[in-house]
Amino acid sequence: MNEKILDEINRCFNCVKKPCMKACPLNNDIPKIISLVKDEKYEDAYEILTKTTVLPSITSIVCPHERQCKSNCTAKFKSEAVDIGHIESFLGRMAIEKGWKFSNISYDLVGMKLAVIGGGPAGLTVSAFLARNGAEVTIFEKQKKLGGLLRYGIPDFRLDKDLLDKAIDKILEIDIQTNFGDEFGVGYKSAISVECGRELGINLSLEDLKEKFDAIFLAFGSNISKPMSIMGEDFKGVFGGNELLESGSHPNYDGKVVFVSGGGNVAIDVARTIKRLGAKSVTILYRRSEDEMPAETKEINEAKMDGVEFLFHTNLIAIHGNDSVEEIECIKTFYDGEMVRENLKNINGSNFYLKADYVVMAIGSKINMELVNNLKLDITSKNYIKIDDNYMTSDEKVFAIGDLAGVNSTVAWAASSGRKAVEKFIELRGE
Repeated sequence: MNEKILDEINRCFNCVKKPCMKACPLNNDIPKIISLVKDEKYEDAYEILTKTTVLPSITSIVCPHERQCKSNCTAKFKSEAVDIGHIESFLGRMAIEKGWKFSNISYDLVGMKLAVIGGGPAGLTVSAFLARNGAEVTIFEKQKKLGGLLRYGIPDFRLDKDLLDKAIDKILEIDIQTNFGDEFGVGYKSAISVECGRELGINLSLEDLKEKFDAIFLAFGSNISKPMSIMGEDFKGVFGGNELLESGSHPNYDGKVVFVSGGGNVAIDVARTIKRLGAKSVTILYRRSEDEMPAETKEINEAKMDGVEFLFHTNLIAIHGNDSVEEIECIKTFYDGEMVRENLKNINGSNFYLKADYVVMAIGSKINMELVNNLKLDITSKNYIKIDDNYMTSDEKVFAIGDLAGVNSTVAWAASSGRKAVEKFIELRGE
């Protein structure tokens, strides 16, 4: 055990009420895991951890721990919060090195053939927990490789894709029992098969899947950048942050001035990527203060180290040029009263202009409504697929998880919805 891990586990109070566990979207039993690590029962600790997550080596890196488990850690009142992500990473990487496999949970879904559409964190998690409960699962993914946002939305400098491959391989290693007859006895086969290059509405039909599978889980996420609905947004040189990260297809930024509108991790990731690709300057425009940015603190600090600049309390209101970006128009903002969204106002007369070559919109993402409407499923007033408490859509054979269903847009929340959907699916089967 290294000194860093030893220091972290020794600061844990092993709280009875487990506030860190309650603050974790995945409800990982953090105190119990830390207690087992302290006793050097590493595989037992991993067993407890993987009761609730199947991507520990990944969530330990990309989760906003400062805003979730660490923010509720009791140790911070005495010294500093326990670095829970570091402990999770330690176990996740050890499991990969030692070849520990996920244990079976139950055989409640034996004999069921289930389809999962989307191979991102929600799709991978729901597939793993379905398989660990005995089902045969087929993942359909539009890209060439599994990973979704983890592969095509998070830059390599933030998430090592070799580590991601190993984490995914661990999920694909899950097997199920199969009976070959009296002569050969019981054997095992892979529980999860994968078909990449398969996209709903292109070469995949929901109706066809419903005929071949007992149920379908939709987990293809929302990765279309939300528009700002401002003048000049359709000019050449204006891009969506999600699309740039997913495609990896960038213009030549050498000597160029780039502005990114937004305050989340997508804004940070795309700004850092563009700066590393040679832009003269990259500036993030955010309507509120730095403390209110939804991006992780460590990512903001690393962006500053990369040379990304920030303009806070700054609202992008127009893009000017002759069909191409030439300059942007911004206005300063303030809170007219309590610091809540509805009280954020523009300061009249504070307009200012900045020369620009490219503008990137990263204010959030939305689902592909054309695709979703073609599925003929009920939609909520906020344009998410409507689900009930069991994650079931208006079609009793179709379930929706993650961003599609309006779940909080983080990797941990998406994964959590995948696991909980399996738990609810098993409950439905038992009724």
